[in-house]
Amino acid sequence: MKTNIFIAIAAMLSSSFLMACSDDVFTPDPAKDWAGTTTFFNPTEDAGYNTYFNPSIGRVGDPMPFFDPIEEEFKVLYLQEYDKNPPYRFHPIWGVATTDGCNYESMGEVLPTSTSDYAQDAALGTGCAVFNDKDGKYYIYYTGHNGNCENREVVLRATSEDFVTWEKDLAWSLKGTDYDYSANDFRDPQVFTTEDGIHHMVISTYPSWGGDPVFAEFTSTDMKNWQHVGRFKMIWDRMLECPDIFKMGDYWYLVYSESLKRSWSRKVKYMMAKSFEELKSCFNDGPKWPADGHEGVLDSRAFYAGKTASNGTDRYIWGWCPFRSGANVDEKNTSVGGGDGNEPNWSGALVCHKIIQHADGTLTLGAVPAMAAKYNKQQEVKVMASNGFANNVLSGDDAYVLFSRLGTCNHLSFTVTTSNNWDKFGISVVRSTDPHYYYTMVVNPEDENHRKVNFEQEGYIIEKVWNEEKKEFEDVKVFGKGFIDGIDGYGFERPADNVYHIDIYTDNSVLTLYINDVCAYTQRIYGMQKNCWSINNYGGSVTISDIKISQQ
Repeated sequence: MKTNIFIAIAAMLSSSFLMACSDDVFTPDPAKDWAGTTTFFNPTEDAGYNTYFNPSIGRVGDPMPFFDPIEEEFKVLYLQEYDKNPPYRFHPIWGVATTDGCNYESMGEVLPTSTSDYAQDAALGTGCAVFNDKDGKYYIYYTGHNGNCENREVVLRATSEDFVTWEKDLAWSLKGTDYDYSANDFRDPQVFTTEDGIHHMVISTYPSWGGDPVFAEFTSTDMKNWQHVGRFKMIWDRMLECPDIFKMGDYWYLVYSESLKRSWSRKVKYMMAKSFEELKSCFNDGPKWPADGHEGVLDSRAFYAGKTASNGTDRYIWGWCPFRSGANVDEKNTSVGGGDGNEPNWSGALVCHKIIQHADGTLTLGAVPAMAAKYNKQQEVKVMASNGFANNVLSGDDAYVLFSRLGTCNHLSFTVTTSNNWDKFGISVVRSTDPHYYYTMVVNPEDENHRKVNFEQEGYIIEKVWNEEKKEFEDVKVFGKGFIDGIDGYGFERPADNVYHIDIYTDNSVLTLYINDVCAYTQRIYGMQKNCWSINNYGGSVTISDIKISQQ
């Protein structure tokens, strides 16, 4: 390979600077000081994820978390997704165990699919695990899915005495058609218990005659025999998947995921009320959104199928961060992240957040406490390049400060203080000093008192374009797309003191951004590891302080 020394104009910056010598393609040559370089590196994903669990083969589908009171640990079941599933037999239920939400032990396959293409449980769908203290058994209620059957979806169950050996209860099922519900959509059973000791099961479905989707409700006193007691509304025509109902403090909550068919609202959300009966009426006559300023949205579109579990002290939520097509980063960095703007795929890596309940009952998501202890190897904070940066202040348009290369798993912690109520700043990853696209989480002022984290593709690449008049190729800058529609952002209220305490955790291509315990933003961005990152300012000025970088 040839080594080039050249002047590169930093992407979308107003100043130029001399680049260090570097190879066109990054290679792990120990004789060279790669930590002292700032050019683009094309990394690969590690086979195993250290924090955001991903199976060695395939990916995590809808998680079904459960706190085991006997083993005193969380068991997170999930639908195991493979690149190539048989036509009718897919999504066996696998599981992982954890005590802290960031260190996992694989449990392997928990509940297999049927071996027959014509069995009701040829494919398995989302459900829940519960422990019945009356008979000392564990139960998994799950969806049996098979288009070959009279009912495409029914609710099934399996039992176990040790959470290791499971027996499918082939004599039992709940069929939607027996209760005037759809034969095709009758799924995602969730079981919980109210203060009177009654067990409730809610199921996502449609009335048999069509119309808007509803939750079907069943009750039981022994968790074995279930009676249909009614239905309650979902929001207009949107199918709400993976329902999770629980009480936390003085409030009842319904956490749900709006169907993938509605891409613009494809997020995990919640509703809240002072009682379970009031909770069931939250969608009557229009949604009664929580008074949190963002209609109950809990995270970005890169966090889906979120469900919760509590150990009696803390409640956590698990969802999957989707993989994206075009995961192989090309030499121009054009397929990193969600740069094409398409919708994310189904399934990915397991992401966990801690649920934060505020005084008024509203919810936000924060970092799992054990994360900071896991990322405990402090790194040098090294500035590699900058523009408009002096005395820890970024000022002027396109000001930035570029930091040295990240590792595979990183914890970035710092504070940004804006000079006024309208300052705009961002955090970029996969950034370099040679012509390349990079990806920025922009904290954008929607108005004076509200902010939204937007995902943007910035920078530029150099394309050779034929000039017919000159009869020669010319170098032309092709700038990034800016805001990426297929990713969207997360809104929150501006901090009254304009101080943003920021924590970012990364594991391979999965990233979570937390701001002031009021904003959680999950994202899939390929190419973060082994590349530089930056903090940017877009007009006005911001002060940066308390920068810390640690790795595993």
